[in-house]
Amino acid sequence: MTNNIPEAIRRELNQAQAARIAEKEGMARVCARRAAGLAIGEYLRQNQLADPGPSALDRLEYLKALPQTTNELQQSLRYLTQRVNEEYELPAGIDLITEAGKLIAALLPQFPQNEA
Repeated sequence: MTNNIPEAIRRELNQAQAARIAEKEGMARVCARRAAGLAIGEYLRQNQLADPGPSALDRLEYLKALPQTTNELQQSLRYLTQRVNEEYELPAGIDLITEAGKLIAALLPQFPQNEA
């Protein structure tokens, strides 16, 4: 794994948690998606797959379209790409920080989860 990728993923996850504590859920969602996007980029690099670019949402959509993506991962990807409602909220029970963690664990099993 590229040396700065785990640090960048950890930083995004930490920022997501800090934003949630500060009651800035929109920023928490953005940071969770960025962490997921970084993990997808590293996964694509490690598996010599095309990268659609640095956009987290483009990477999330790209991974969703890959035939080898598991059903469990597909569920996390659906949550991570779901749009908010008119009140800028996701449906109850969807936690993008948790979903990003699941995605990272699935794609990068060598990522030190306990340090995120």
